[in-house]
Amino acid sequence: MTILVSNDDGIDARGVYCLIDRLLKYGDVVCVCPDSPRSAQSMALTVASPLRIDRVDDYHGAKMYKVNGTPVDCIKLAMHTILDHVPDIVVSGINHGSNASINVNYSGTMGVAFEGCTFGIPSVGFSLTDHSADADFTPCLPFVDAIVEGMIRHGLPEGVCLNVNIPATTRPVTEMRLTRAARGNWSDEYREYTDPHGKKFYWLTGTFTNFEPENEDTDEWCLAHDIVSVVPQTLDRTAPVTSGIEWLRELSVNLTNKA
Repeated sequence: MTILVSNDDGIDARGVYCLIDRLLKYGDVVCVCPDSPRSAQSMALTVASPLRIDRVDDYHGAKMYKVNGTPVDCIKLAMHTILDHVPDIVVSGINHGSNASINVNYSGTMGVAFEGCTFGIPSVGFSLTDHSADADFTPCLPFVDAIVEGMIRHGLPEGVCLNVNIPATTRPVTEMRLTRAARGNWSDEYREYTDPHGKKFYWLTGTFTNFEPENEDTDEWCLAHDIVSVVPQTLDRTAPVTSGIEWLRELSVNLTNKA
């Protein structure tokens, strides 16, 4: 089988090499990563500048490529240019830092998984809640095995990918739960600075607020209690027509009748 690997931390990130080492036993690994960190790129595409693919040295038998673009650029170029066949699964990560709760909407790691999903390929993103460059990814590996083996055996429903977050803790992590994303948001703040030329610039910062910290059904609760969270994410963002927006249906009918 062929496994396509990418990330948003870039080709030099330690997490992707730990992931590759774990995946090689399942088949051929082709790794296509951004040439530098591209965090918080979500499903962004490069449309106004040329993209380049550079082959780099193989890693333990895995074919390695870097792209001067976003994580999604990497998957699209892999599918249309690098690979001559559709991979069996797409695996993203292992990310340095959490992609739980609302972070999934900004995550380049999950952008990879969503893009794999658009091609109809079973896809998953793995993240460790540790931002350090030398993070210890050992606690992630049994869960990588379990989920990848499950995906190989059972596949995933059409339009669904997995967002897996592993807590960074000094205690052994032995539990995993299928859960949902916690409701929360970031209190975005932009710190103002002045450059040597006297011009102002701004740097994004902020604090994450979990709106339901006591809810045991959420990914954030799991991570706070040293439990691995697995959140199925859907590619289709169409909301059901539920209480509160029925007026749109009536409005649509009225406008249609007037036309």
